[in-house]
Amino acid sequence: MGRQWLHAKREINANKKAKITNKLVREITIATKMGAADPDMNPRLAMAVEAARKQSVSNDVIKRAIQKGSGEGGDAQNYETILYEGMAPHNVPVIVECLTENRNRTGSDIKSLFKGGQFGSKVTFLFDHVGIIEATHDDANKDAEEAAIECGAQDVERVEGLDDQTGGRFLTDVTDLYAVADALREQGWTVASAELGYHAKDPVDLDGEALAEVEAFLERLEDHDDVQKLHVALK
Repeated sequence: MGRQWLHAKREINANKKAKITNKLVREITIATKMGAADPDMNPRLAMAVEAARKQSVSNDVIKRAIQKGSGEGGDAQNYETILYEGMAPHNVPVIVECLTENRNRTGSDIKSLFKGGQFGSKVTFLFDHVGIIEATHDDANKDAEEAAIECGAQDVERVEGLDDQTGGRFLTDVTDLYAVADALREQGWTVASAELGYHAKDPVDLDGEALAEVEAFLERLEDHDDVQKLHVALK
């Protein structure tokens, strides 16, 4: 039984890696479609390519994804971004951001995954649409709030649990996202991600079985191939 379990675990890990790669490739494709095919001229594409390389996505796969987005490849696809709103269990607001080439299929799938929640409940007003930058600094004593002010961020949330680093989640105006990310880099911060998203105004605080139930609900959504990002009002 041990060998069977190990084989099953490897298959699960391989499937998760494939799903991550698929999501990264789609982000590259849509970033190319919305801007230039050159990462040096398209900040969103540059971040998507960097994220893909961190996950060991090959250069050939990245190149094909860019070709799809630019319409150069024979297998070019027309992806669109769709937002679905609703409530997870225990009245936790959630926005599901999808990239899909088949709106009807994706909508039906996401609706079925909301079992135990409330699909279609309007919750966008409970979030602010902002730029969100995840960054770290090697100096554990670095003041993230001071960096936010100097770099033009509107706010920052300190990321805890880092041993010898300072971590911050910097919130920006939508139009300032990449300018703030560049300013942070100039100050020695390592930018892990910079993207537009939805930040909860009043997140829900849960624990115990309630938290476990919501996390299981969110994991089912996240496992869907078309789901790119989840924006959740959860502490």
